[in-house]
Amino acid sequence: MGLADVHAHLTSSRFEGEVHNVLQRAQEAGVSTIISNGLNIADNKKVLALAKTNGLVKPALGFYPVDAVLPEMLEAGVDYPRDDADLVSAKETINWLGEHLDEAIAIGEIGLDHHWVPPEFWKAQEDVFRALVGLAMDANLPIIIHTRKAEARALEILLEMGAPKVNWHCFSSRLKLGRRIAEAGHFLSIPANARRHETFSGLLRGAPREQLLLETDCPYLAPTPGTTNEPANIVGTCQYAAELWGESTENVASQLEENFERLFACVP
Repeated sequence: MGLADVHAHLTSSRFEGEVHNVLQRAQEAGVSTIISNGLNIADNKKVLALAKTNGLVKPALGFYPVDAVLPEMLEAGVDYPRDDADLVSAKETINWLGEHLDEAIAIGEIGLDHHWVPPEFWKAQEDVFRALVGLAMDANLPIIIHTRKAEARALEILLEMGAPKVNWHCFSSRLKLGRRIAEAGHFLSIPANARRHETFSGLLRGAPREQLLLETDCPYLAPTPGTTNEPANIVGTCQYAAELWGESTENVASQLEENFERLFACVP
């Protein structure tokens, strides 16, 4: 089957004019699946269009946690330094997602973000998160989670709702919490910069191997600082896991492929 990058942003402006070459390099490196995650309606449409042009790309349709409450934040005078955010209301976005889930293999990325979102908007953000988790559960789709300074609360909500198919993208909170997440049956995807990030290295060492996946979050989190990340780099993470586990790269790849198939069984 080959290795899978379960969290990429191939629609980023940093890949403009380069997507074909990026996908070719990924395929040559042994990557068989790239899940490109959407952030809002406009980005989701780009993800769907890209997936239709290349079978390597699978679409995850999402609603970035900050975008979920961004119109209200900006109206209240909160500063948010991202110029590609979508100011479509949460209600409209949730409705749009509900109408397009038959085109997706996952809902993501979604979650909670307490870094950019002030406390007075946390309740509204949680309401959107619950609605999106409910959509995914009703459609029997996996969920790809983004959290920042809200990991414990996101886990509480997911366990309360009984969400069975969950991957935590780029989890960088406490290792103890990461192990709790894995023990709950959720997956944790390890980025390509794991060699220089102690939390990601710690998860590779100490989390259940059966609950680990690979990701890039490209174009971000490159193995080499200051460069553009791309899906081919998950091969290096697989090799790093092999070093830490004392296993052959082939055995590690086989484990990771099996993990991917368990979570994303709906991938054609």
